[in-house]
Amino acid sequence: MDASWPWREAVVDLLELARLVQPDGLAVAVNRAVGPLGLDMTIYLVDQEQRALRPLPEPGKPLPPPLAIDATVAGHVFMGVRTAPAAGARGEPERLWLPLVDGSERLGVVEVISAGPDLNTGEFRAQCELFAALVGHLVTVKAPYGDALVQVRRTRRMSEASELLWGLLPPLTFACERIVVSAILEPCYEVGGDGFDYAVDGPYAYLAIMDTVGHGLLAGLGTAVALAATRTARRSGDGLYAIARAADAALVEYIGDPRFTTAVLAELNLDTGLLRYLNAGHPAPLLLRHGKVIRRLDRGRRMPLGLDDPQIEIAEEVLEPEDRLLFYTDGVTEARDPTGAPFGESRLVDLVERHSAAGLPAPETLRRLCQAALAHYDGPPTDDATLMLMEWSRGAAERTTIP
Repeated sequence: MDASWPWREAVVDLLELARLVQPDGLAVAVNRAVGPLGLDMTIYLVDQEQRALRPLPEPGKPLPPPLAIDATVAGHVFMGVRTAPAAGARGEPERLWLPLVDGSERLGVVEVISAGPDLNTGEFRAQCELFAALVGHLVTVKAPYGDALVQVRRTRRMSEASELLWGLLPPLTFACERIVVSAILEPCYEVGGDGFDYAVDGPYAYLAIMDTVGHGLLAGLGTAVALAATRTARRSGDGLYAIARAADAALVEYIGDPRFTTAVLAELNLDTGLLRYLNAGHPAPLLLRHGKVIRRLDRGRRMPLGLDDPQIEIAEEVLEPEDRLLFYTDGVTEARDPTGAPFGESRLVDLVERHSAAGLPAPETLRRLCQAALAHYDGPPTDDATLMLMEWSRGAAERTTIP
C-alpha cells in the first residue's frame, strides 16, 4: 500500500473491479476496495419520489431500512450536498455520511463506518469524498446495463408512459461554471405527457419544457415525438424557429390525431445573458432576480406544437448574473385541495421566493416545490407536475456540488 496516499490502492482496485462488475455487484466491489483501509460502506440511492434513501443490497450483509430524507442526518446530507458525521446508536460505531453525486446529479448518500481511521479528520473526509465521487460516477455508468440499480430506486410498478419518458429525459441536474439546470417530474410512476430537455455547449444553453395534452401512453408518445424532433433539429444546427417547426411536422406525421404539445423553447447566451425564447401555448416562465420574481416571460407566443403555426415570434430578454428562471407545467398551478382551490401561481411564486432566500440548491428547491404542489392535491394527482429551474450563476454550481 502507498504510505503517502493509502487511498491509491482502493481507487485502483475499484477501477479494476468495475471493468467487469455487474450493476448488482457494485456494492461488493466498493467494499472489497475499501476493506483494507478498515472501512465499510453502504450505498443508499434516492428513490424515484425523492422522499427516501434506499440501501443497495449486498450479499451477506443485513439490509438496513430506508431513510426518510426530511427526518435523518443522511437526508440532510442529501439535501445540502454536504458531508456530516453521526453518532452511533446503542453502542454502534460513529459513522460518516457522504453525498453520492455524479458531478452535480444527486444520486443518494454513502454511509462510512471505520474500524481504524479517525472519521473526524479533515484529510480523511476529503479522501472519502473523492472516493464517493468515483462511486457516484460508477453508479451512473453501470445503471443502464441492468435493472438492479433502477429497482432499488422504485417503490412500485411504473406505467408504460413513465417508462418511456424517463428513458428519454436527460439527468435531473447539470452544473458547470456558469449555469445550473435542474428539473423534477411528479407523479414519477404515472407521468403522462410532461417532459423537459436541455443541452449546454460552448456559450449556449438550450432549454425546453413540454406537456402533451391528455394522459397515459398516447400523451407520452406525443412528448417522445416532440423531444426526438426538437433534438434532431437542434443537433443539426437549427434555430428556435426551425426547431419548433420540426416538432410541428413530426407530431402531425407520427401522432396524427388532434393531440398537441404545449412547450417553451429557449436559448441562453452564457457570455452575454441574452435569452431568446418562444412559447407554444405553455404557462409563462418566471424570472427571479435577487430572490424575487420580477416578471413573467409571456411574449414569443404561438400555437402549441403540432398545430402547424408558421407565425412564430422569437422573444428576447436580457438576464443579469445570478438570475433564476423557473419553468413549470400547469399540473403544478392547477393542483386542487379538498375545497377545490387551486395551488395557483401566487403560491408557487411565494414558495420559490422563500426557498431562493434560504439559499437552497436548485435541485432541493424543486424537490420542495414539487412536494408542496403534490400535498395540495385532494387525493392522487390528476395531472403531471413538472418544474425546471435554470440559474445563470457562477455561485450556483458551488451549492450543487461537494465543496
